[in-house]
Amino acid sequence: MTQAKYTTLTEYSEYPAEEMKRRAVDFYANIRRRRTVRDFSDRPVPREIIDNCLLAAGTAPSGANQQPWHFVVVSDRAIKKQIREAAEEEERAFYGGRASDEWLEALAHLGTDEHKPFLEIAPYLIVIFAQNYGIDDDGSRIKHYYVSESVGIATGMLIAAVHNAGLVSLTHTPSPMGFLGKILNRPPNERAFLILVVGYPAEDAQVPVITKKSLDDIATFV
Repeated sequence: MTQAKYTTLTEYSEYPAEEMKRRAVDFYANIRRRRTVRDFSDRPVPREIIDNCLLAAGTAPSGANQQPWHFVVVSDRAIKKQIREAAEEEERAFYGGRASDEWLEALAHLGTDEHKPFLEIAPYLIVIFAQNYGIDDDGSRIKHYYVSESVGIATGMLIAAVHNAGLVSLTHTPSPMGFLGKILNRPPNERAFLILVVGYPAEDAQVPVITKKSLDDIATFV
């Protein structure tokens, strides 16, 4: 087993307690404005913004630091059209009978259906793939640990980074998502985890009226 190497923690910044409180409040005030958007503009977004959001996501913690994720950034119109057509085919099956009545009832207040025009309109689709295992230089498999947890954390950080940059996003998970690996020519050790639709909101974008749970509802202090 390779011996771990350590270095001094030099990039941590401690703040006075009052500043910490302010920073926590400011971050909450910013992130609480984040909304999932389904009405996108086709306005172009500079590639550099996406690059840095992905770099931020790539700093996420992961099991054994194996970083079991890969982000495929799709801006090509023809490929976005392929993805939309394949996703809508799966969604028609979902809304047409694959989903239980209970599931459809839970979604009803959001007004979603099988039509997914945002997959073509938004300037970027970031398809997030989870690597079930790694592949060594000699072609042998490398076992990955806590893959779903690690990729989920990275995805959350990506969503926060996109919001912080001033863009909006939508998490889209057509089921099953095997078509994404085929369209994007991904290797067999990867499985599609989620499509993150990214861009500017349409001028007439609307979002459902929803509430978030209170601190008492989501946390217990003991």
